[in-house]
Amino acid sequence: MNNYIENLEWRYATKKFDTAKELSEKELDFLKDAMQLSASSYGLQPYEILVIKNQDIRKKLQEAAWNQSQLTEASHVIVIANKTNFGDELVDTYINNVSDVRNTDKENLKGYADFMKTTLSGFTTEEKAAWTAKQTYIVLGNLLSAAAAHKIDACPMEGFDAEKFNDILGLNKHNLNASVIATVGFRDAQDVTQHNIKVRKPKTELFKTL
Repeated sequence: MNNYIENLEWRYATKKFDTAKELSEKELDFLKDAMQLSASSYGLQPYEILVIKNQDIRKKLQEAAWNQSQLTEASHVIVIANKTNFGDELVDTYINNVSDVRNTDKENLKGYADFMKTTLSGFTTEEKAAWTAKQTYIVLGNLLSAAAAHKIDACPMEGFDAEKFNDILGLNKHNLNASVIATVGFRDAQDVTQHNIKVRKPKTELFKTL
């Protein structure tokens, strides 16, 4: 328990990455596992995750993120893209997966599938996009905690033009939107922000026990 808190104390939103250091395949796979295992509403995972290494793409993304250096200096850029619209296929895909993984007849899952479809069909297109976008932040939280646990640096970022990201990455044609991004790698020794004392609300102000 103490190690987990120490890891969270250690992490910070890294502003400058060491360009000479890259994540190993093992480290990258660990982060992918952590994101794959993130909780999501109904377990539907209404998003896709892009792991971007290509520097040409990242330079274009950097221009759409107000030229923030993390986009090209970090080992990888991770874009968590939410589905902007969907129909029953979102539930059907999930149910098929459950049936395969748990070796369960799909007929046994019909009640739950119908319940989800009825609930989600009541959402407007705007509500669907807002709901799926919320799910991406659960993934981001898991990513940041997992990275800290392995002393991998990360910077969560909302400072980017989502429409330009969508255009560069071709997300619109797949009913996807760049919801939130993170850059991952290893901090540069010259990043002075790593020495800043972490500032958070005091527990007496943050928590209320009822």
